[in-house]
Amino acid sequence: MSDRFQSETAEDLRKLRKMLRRVTSGDDETVRRRLAVKNEARILDLACGDCHEAEVLTDFLAELKAPGDDKAVKLTGIDVRAREIADANRRFGGKRKLQGKPGLQECEFFTGDATKLDGHEELGGDFDLVFMRHQNYWNGAKTWEEIYDQALNKLDEDGRLIITSYFDKEHQLALEAIQRLGGELIKSEFNPETRELITEGKSVDRHVAIFKRRK
Repeated sequence: MSDRFQSETAEDLRKLRKMLRRVTSGDDETVRRRLAVKNEARILDLACGDCHEAEVLTDFLAELKAPGDDKAVKLTGIDVRAREIADANRRFGGKRKLQGKPGLQECEFFTGDATKLDGHEELGGDFDLVFMRHQNYWNGAKTWEEIYDQALNKLDEDGRLIITSYFDKEHQLALEAIQRLGGELIKSEFNPETRELITEGKSVDRHVAIFKRRK
């Protein structure tokens, strides 16, 4: 991994932290109340690849815990690419202390198909946060609608689904699809610090949106 890539990745993750706080502003109290009665705060990261965002997500959910709350934050990642999952397990797998917070961070990663989550009993259910970074709706709309549907079904009653997107139009199509499938859009935000990529109109975490399951 080159020094430039490491530097860009670290900066992208710093910006993602800011965007997670921004998109959940005004909604964080609902999540905080729910976490207060849970034994463990749980995150599901779908199509996670090598999951560079693992610590960002666990730190983010830890920030929503009440002061002094020492319950663990557990992230489960799944992706069809075995090599990337092996890398994620090597870098983030296992347990460690949360940064600046009481409690533990635990990460586990599985090779599997995010369109068939019900076939992965090891994942469990009732997640507080389901996350998809750079969802890829253009690369097979039917497949991604299956993933969105599975994501919504894995949420706890008051859980939240967060997606990020590379492109403007693709983000809009994803918003429409998730709402058709039973998601209720809480907020969608453009990332003013997004890093432009080579492809025109494509940039890192260009848009971030948060949903809840429609009741």
